[in-house]
Amino acid sequence: GLLMALDVPQERGLGHLDQRYLDGLDVCRFPLLPFLQPLPLDWMYLLYTIMFLGALGIMLGCCYRLSCVAFLCPYWYLLLLDKTSWNNHSYLYGLLGFQLALLGADRYGSVDGLFRPQKRNAHVPLWNYALLRAQVFIVYFIAGLKKLDADWVGGFSMGTLARHWLFAPFRLVLSEELTSRLVVHGGGLVLDLSAGFLLFFDATRPLALIFVTYFHCMNSQLFSIGMFSYTMLATNGLFCRPEWPRGLLARCPHWLQGWLPSTEPPQPSPDCHYEGWGVRGGLRPRQHLAAAFTILYVLEQLFLPYSHFITQGYNNWTNGLYGYSWDMMVHSRFHQHVKITYRDGLTGEVGYLKPGAFTQSRRWRDHADMLKQYSACLSQLLPRYNVTEPQIYFDVWVSINERFQQRLVDPRVDLVRAPWSPWTPTPWLLPLLVDLSPWRQQLQEMEAQLDGHTDTVFIADFPGLYLENFVSEDLGNTSLRVLRGKVLVELVEQQQNHSLQEGEGMQLPAGQYHKVHTVSPEPSCYMYLYVNTTALQLERNLTRLRELRERVRNGTEQSPLPPELRPILGEPPPAGVPLDPVVSLFLRRERREQRREQESSLAQRLQRFLRRKFFLFRRSALMTLIALRNLALGRPSPERLAQEVAFASWR
Repeated sequence: GLLMALDVPQERGLGHLDQRYLDGLDVCRFPLLPFLQPLPLDWMYLLYTIMFLGALGIMLGCCYRLSCVAFLCPYWYLLLLDKTSWNNHSYLYGLLGFQLALLGADRYGSVDGLFRPQKRNAHVPLWNYALLRAQVFIVYFIAGLKKLDADWVGGFSMGTLARHWLFAPFRLVLSEELTSRLVVHGGGLVLDLSAGFLLFFDATRPLALIFVTYFHCMNSQLFSIGMFSYTMLATNGLFCRPEWPRGLLARCPHWLQGWLPSTEPPQPSPDCHYEGWGVRGGLRPRQHLAAAFTILYVLEQLFLPYSHFITQGYNNWTNGLYGYSWDMMVHSRFHQHVKITYRDGLTGEVGYLKPGAFTQSRRWRDHADMLKQYSACLSQLLPRYNVTEPQIYFDVWVSINERFQQRLVDPRVDLVRAPWSPWTPTPWLLPLLVDLSPWRQQLQEMEAQLDGHTDTVFIADFPGLYLENFVSEDLGNTSLRVLRGKVLVELVEQQQNHSLQEGEGMQLPAGQYHKVHTVSPEPSCYMYLYVNTTALQLERNLTRLRELRERVRNGTEQSPLPPELRPILGEPPPAGVPLDPVVSLFLRRERREQRREQESSLAQRLQRFLRRKFFLFRRSALMTLIALRNLALGRPSPERLAQEVAFASWR
């Protein structure tokens, strides 16, 4: 995981080979604390190297306390430096690193134990185990409590996950809808609520280990969540009896046990308190402090996921920054449209920015605090491009848990000058239209009635606002239908207005702009129905080619095949005859399907996985060496640097 982290700066710096980007002049960042700024790129690689060496030292138990500091300080610096990279997993790694810095995790099988006999094979205080077990228990249990949300219980959070091939065995006996409700949502809720308790007790632990292992193995295939699944699998051993590694090593051959950690009973440790005959003295202040810290830490971890009433400025449609609340997978979002408008404060000139300009993150679209930071950054960068005193407006359309697409923020507010505080609610944030949530069942039924060539988008908008939209020429059959409220459809080029009420609809011209104004006193709801006529005609042509090839192969086609269509039989095109674009696309699809069939075996997938990881680690190592060389000897010319980066990125 750390080696993969080494790869990040190259994507954001050397890969562009632009000096302003290299020096961090035209980049928008999202730190938690305003004074946190990244180091120069080569120094960031050095920081990653120190963090990697710290993690390696923790794993080996070598210079343990120093290794914990070497890992922990850079890790939290990097985590606080970029809020867009926050999630529950990275937050958990930081917590575990903090705990390991305080625990005696170098007492068994460590390099330190080879040189310090008092640490070798020594007892570990019980509060060490209690702290780690409590942390993992909180991850499971709070995640289960968060899944008591109505959207999760109703089966709207991960509505399409049941289509994954991992759930195919369940779909043999259940419908897709029941698989989603009972297995995905119901099973996830029950497992999170009960996993911590089942792992804690000896009688239920074997059953819990089976279900938890199956659960995390599935997650590793369902989601791109890095090392989290494997980390949680490794924490299963924390709930077993402390002597289980000793018993496992005792089963190894005798010739091998000489190279492995000792299987002898552990020696007493001065960090532990022992009761019984011959024990002198009571608890020492250090042990009182350890017990108090454990209690306070657990209470803090129980309180923090519900502390959003304090940091109200970070609350949006969901509470707080995504990362420390353990509300994993409870909310799914789909962004239909994001528009960034700037206005010159002196000339009044209006222009538009590509969403994500000057940043490679997309997390800012869902958080008011990041939108405020992004607008402040753009207001500082745009004057370099002849935009004076810029005003920044965002129009973010998003659907959460299969609701209507609706605006997140007020598009009429200049966010550069808009107020924001971490302690008060954000005034320019538009509310989630929860009163429209019962519509979701009807929306699903409407979508189920559509054929495979028709798509739909469901929109909800606030009174006094309008949606400006452009219908592509490929969408030759597009209509709008009002589900609730009243709207005014303005056809810009034709200079016509059409008033529509609930149940009414109209056809929209392709290749033109139109505006949908909400004129009713309550929010309006409407839907777009569109058919991509170009794609539909292409699919029909490809189907005809497939049917024609089958007729030729089985001898039912009587007429001779034209020369330009001979390539569908595997023959080369005739000399001087250009390859038809539809035939070319047909052949590419056929080759792609054949390749997919050939590479669908487990061995092929494992080979692709190992190949990707090899080149990822190779690139990370080479980029780190380049950065360390730059720090020691200076940065070479841009031409040579470009060659080195190209070599590091070669696959």
